[in-house]
Amino acid sequence: MQKCIAALLLLSVFNCNTNQKIDVQGHRGYRGLYPENTLIGFEKALALGVHTLELDVVVSKDHKVIVSHEPFMNHEIALDTNSNEISEADEMTFNLYTMTYDSIAMYDCGLKFHPRFPEQNKVAASKPLLTEVIALGEAMNPSVFYNIEIKSQPKYDKVYTPQLSDYVNLVIDIVQEYGIKERTTLQSFDIRALEIIHNQAPKIKTVLLVDENENIASKLEQLSFKPDIISPYFKLLSSKTISKFQNQGFKIIPWTVNNKSDISEMLKYNVDGIISDYPERVFEVLTAIQID
Repeated sequence: MQKCIAALLLLSVFNCNTNQKIDVQGHRGYRGLYPENTLIGFEKALALGVHTLELDVVVSKDHKVIVSHEPFMNHEIALDTNSNEISEADEMTFNLYTMTYDSIAMYDCGLKFHPRFPEQNKVAASKPLLTEVIALGEAMNPSVFYNIEIKSQPKYDKVYTPQLSDYVNLVIDIVQEYGIKERTTLQSFDIRALEIIHNQAPKIKTVLLVDENENIASKLEQLSFKPDIISPYFKLLSSKTISKFQNQGFKIIPWTVNNKSDISEMLKYNVDGIISDYPERVFEVLTAIQID
């Protein structure tokens, strides 16, 4: 009984801390332990208690918004309709923008062993619709947040994705239809996409993604407006850098932080949130901080 009471007290302190200070985001759902960008992964992340579901979206031939990191069938995670492996050389020929959603749903993206995530539970799963993920999130936790990435780049325009303004507006329409704009951030590495979001839906918060080979300040200067959040590759950050941008009014939420030592370092730097394939590790580190 005493152990149970102690555990409940610790959980209470822990929840108080994280809800107020640290935004724990499940990267592509819960990629460390479940297939990425799948309903089972999002369900498990929600059950764990993440504050934000981080996910990626592309568009099908019939203009459905699909949750997928690539606008094609990635050879690392997808099997074809006969359950055969897809080669890396052929993966981009499985262009989701040329396929209807019914066709996309025939491809399994949950059973193949993932060499970079050996602990991942293998579960039969297909790429879901954005609306399905939102419906799941609202049913399990009506206060959950969504961090949705627009996967655009110039070479994809009108080939793997629609015209960029159409692409962005399809996503905005769903966010507005479901009444979740106050709990949604739209992120992208693509400056063009962020500009369209800001112009079309200025009340939706935007996130500037910064890749590992980019410079935060230089990329920020390319925008004509001030995004709400800067989300860099975590190794670009130092305590000084984070403090500098926070003093300018930005929130800093690094990606993708998986090792406990790196998670601990980011927390010591006072980041505003952490995106992780292993959100349970973020919770474990936060709990350890409370104990200490």
